[in-house]
Amino acid sequence: MENTAKSTSKNTAKSSFLETEVEEGFLVLMYKNDDIESQNIVKDIHSDFIQFHFCVKGGSQFVFNEGRYTLNILEENSLLLYNPQRDLPINLKIDPNSWMVSILISIKKFHGLFSQEAGYITFLSGDNKDKKYYKDGVISPSMAIVLNQLINYNLNNSIKNLYFKGKAYELLSLYFNRSEDANVEQCPFLVDETNVIKLRKAKDIIISRMAEPPSLQELADEIGLNIKKLKEGFKQIYGDSVFSFLFDYKMEVARKLLEAGNDNVNEVGLKVGYSTSSHFISAFKKKYGTTPKKYVMSLTS
Repeated sequence: MENTAKSTSKNTAKSSFLETEVEEGFLVLMYKNDDIESQNIVKDIHSDFIQFHFCVKGGSQFVFNEGRYTLNILEENSLLLYNPQRDLPINLKIDPNSWMVSILISIKKFHGLFSQEAGYITFLSGDNKDKKYYKDGVISPSMAIVLNQLINYNLNNSIKNLYFKGKAYELLSLYFNRSEDANVEQCPFLVDETNVIKLRKAKDIIISRMAEPPSLQELADEIGLNIKKLKEGFKQIYGDSVFSFLFDYKMEVARKLLEAGNDNVNEVGLKVGYSTSSHFISAFKKKYGTTPKKYVMSLTS
């Protein structure tokens, strides 16, 4: 893998790919696909590298062996890949409205981080050091904070590498902090981890009741946070306000329902909470730049 540039990026209207080399042998990759179509990322990775992949939003599929095998990674899940016997190139299909963050670190640098605690990291132990390793897991609330800070960073470009470096190390620390009795007050950005769990519950509530969502006050009361913490915390974790997030989610559900073809435009609008078809059509056009009917027609053209 050649790493001649410190940072490379590729942007289209609704998708972006950013690669940042924070140190030699240590990279942060970010993929944001806010488009209505899947995007593909392909990158050669040498077998010296351990790969940590985090699905912040949506879902993606890793393609191996020229398409003969795929591995799904879903929202709020992580995937660790390491195979010292062969290169593991990234061939990633990123679903619409999906965000991914990947940390790539050479085994040499990684050993240096944990040289005093190698026995704690399962695949660094003597018996496993030459074996391939794969592990999936759930993104903890504190990890979600760091991932969204990387995705939504908005700082002076001159300190970007320093910021990314700090966040990448923080992310690895949290990833390997598996202690069951860890202090719940680990999150320095929201009062404590408990609040982050409450905000996840808020997200689940508005999704499950998207056709008739509660008001902000009702939602705050239901999860046990005041409105200010709900609004600020939700934006920090999910990168958007409560109702902007819900709008995007409803439009994605509507798009998939239209693609499935089992419901007409009026029925789809009702399912995602629009009592009149005109309001639904207007909302869909605002999101995707075309009407639901034209979108369905484009699928068959």
